[in-house]
Amino acid sequence: MAQDPLVIFTPSGKRGRVPAGTPVLDAARQLGVDLDSVCGGRGKCSKCQVAPGYGQFSKHGVTVAPDALSAWNEVEARYDRIRGLKEGRRLGCQAQILKDVVIDVPAESQVHKQVVRKRAEVRDIVLSPTLSLAYVEVAEPDMHHPSSDLDRLLGALKAQLDLETLEIDRHLLPGLQKVLRKGNWAVTAAIHDDDTPTIVALWPDFFEGPLYGVAVDLGSTTIAGHLVNLVTGEVLASSGLMNPQIRFGEDLMSRVSYAMMNEGGADEMTRVVREGVDRLIGELVAEAGIDGDSLLDLSFVMNPVMHHLFLGLDPYELGQAPFALAVGSAQRMMARELALSVAPGARAYVLPLIAGHVGADAAAVALSEAPHRSDDLVLVVDVGTNAEILLGDTQGVMACSSPTGPAFEGAQISSGQRAAPGAIERVEIDPETKEPRFKVIGCDLWSTEEGFTEAVAQTGITGICGSGIIEVVAEMRMAGIVDAGGLIGSAEAVGTPRCIPEGRTHSYLLWEDPDGRKITVTNGDVRAIQMAKAALYAGARLLMDKRGVDTVDRVVLAGAFGAHISPKHAMVLGMIPDCPLEKVTSAGNAAGTGARIALLNREARREVEGLVRGIEKIETAVEPRFQEHFVAATAMPNAADPFPLLRAVVPLPDVEFNAGTPEGGRRRRRRG
Repeated sequence: MAQDPLVIFTPSGKRGRVPAGTPVLDAARQLGVDLDSVCGGRGKCSKCQVAPGYGQFSKHGVTVAPDALSAWNEVEARYDRIRGLKEGRRLGCQAQILKDVVIDVPAESQVHKQVVRKRAEVRDIVLSPTLSLAYVEVAEPDMHHPSSDLDRLLGALKAQLDLETLEIDRHLLPGLQKVLRKGNWAVTAAIHDDDTPTIVALWPDFFEGPLYGVAVDLGSTTIAGHLVNLVTGEVLASSGLMNPQIRFGEDLMSRVSYAMMNEGGADEMTRVVREGVDRLIGELVAEAGIDGDSLLDLSFVMNPVMHHLFLGLDPYELGQAPFALAVGSAQRMMARELALSVAPGARAYVLPLIAGHVGADAAAVALSEAPHRSDDLVLVVDVGTNAEILLGDTQGVMACSSPTGPAFEGAQISSGQRAAPGAIERVEIDPETKEPRFKVIGCDLWSTEEGFTEAVAQTGITGICGSGIIEVVAEMRMAGIVDAGGLIGSAEAVGTPRCIPEGRTHSYLLWEDPDGRKITVTNGDVRAIQMAKAALYAGARLLMDKRGVDTVDRVVLAGAFGAHISPKHAMVLGMIPDCPLEKVTSAGNAAGTGARIALLNREARREVEGLVRGIEKIETAVEPRFQEHFVAATAMPNAADPFPLLRAVVPLPDVEFNAGTPEGGRRRRRRG
């Protein structure tokens, strides 16, 4: 008897089998997927739009056939004629699941919108933008001294600005004469000077600006952007969205695999990520309320796989040793080459990559945090789906990447979800009673405080996001609910009925509503966090080996996710090396800050290009000790490194649980 079709929803990662012919909207509701609908499935509101993916998805272990969903029906066709559906979109209330399928729920179709926590950090930046305005009066044409309008414009600007060379974007030529005459032979030129001074925009008469730019941090999970005034450096708008490539794979290697195994797969991923960036820029312009024609400069940071896909380069070689880049140097180009709906003369600057798996985002972090100027030895960890790690001081800087996977983002976790209102983000567990309390996004109250139930009535309690899963596992370790090896004890061994049997292991009950819906932490969840944090720690430890040190002076947690991690909980898990807790700080979205620095300061572009050339790159995939460090780091905090500074201030119960005993677990002293 044939199995029912398997449906996998991204970005939530929720999956299940449903009877053939089930509408996507119904399947989403059955599986607890956040898919909006206002009209009751009548095809009128379009809130339930989804984007199915087709081809081979090795990460999910499925191949999606072109006929996995039912064909368009009249309702979808009518809606498309009247309002238009984006390419590749379907209405979830109309499309029926016929075969195994992967379906992405875009941000605009989610009831609880993703909270993209990549705000602009407050930072003093020396302003020296690549764009400037010049008002110039141009001589009128003269029968006795024939010359073109362009020659006279260029000549006047060269003389006024003391320039030897000056070019003009060709897109300005068709309208040049009208602009000159409309301004009565006076114009304002926007000149871009990052290489050869070039006129990129013209306004008749006097235009005082200001001019604007956008700095974009293009991550594998989220895309964040900041729109800034290039004259003052002020951030006028910040926004973010989920990377629409997630439906092709949550981690980078899954996307490389999709490109390799599906003809046209790389081009498809290039198209959707450019559409995502374009949509983000549109949102920023609308939020700031500016004239889009004044947005003339953009800077981008991203990891190597995103870099290749965004620029339309084949990522194939990044999927295998020696992980050769097609190009790693900084890229300067017209923004329109990236299919972005910005002013025709807008320029784009892509920061340089460091190595095959250490990208422009790491280069931006290095520019922002400047480990090469530090007198003490600093470890900078940009925590994400693909962690990038820097170790250095004035004596030199080394870098590597480590494939942590999406567990830190709430993926691969049984009750995990992206950061959105209703998600548990903070957890504390009483070490004596083993009773928890928690906070959810969108509410300032703890779950044990009066008024909490009423405060979360609108959003509900929907799952656990990345910071929440890190805190709850660390709290379980400190409360003696989970041992160093990652096993959750039984109710009898731990002393709380919150430890409930689940197959051969146990789970910890974090929350249960009156209707019996539970949010638990399973042994599988703990294992996923162990694997992710072990990869992170192993990368850091490998750099320390190369430097010949056993300790670092301070640790900086970078990245939007890093900004929400408690240093104590991170160290209890063993995500980072042992260090005085007061020496562990957050840099927030350091990659985004680096992108803003490069946008606002042309000299910073030269600096980061030189800095990247001097960084020593370590490839973890070919280092024999990486696996050794990884195995030791699966323990919490570590099986090989003693973490004396942490143990001096944080109690770590010396317990060990044996899930193979008849009663499901017991406590005993660890040997050795």
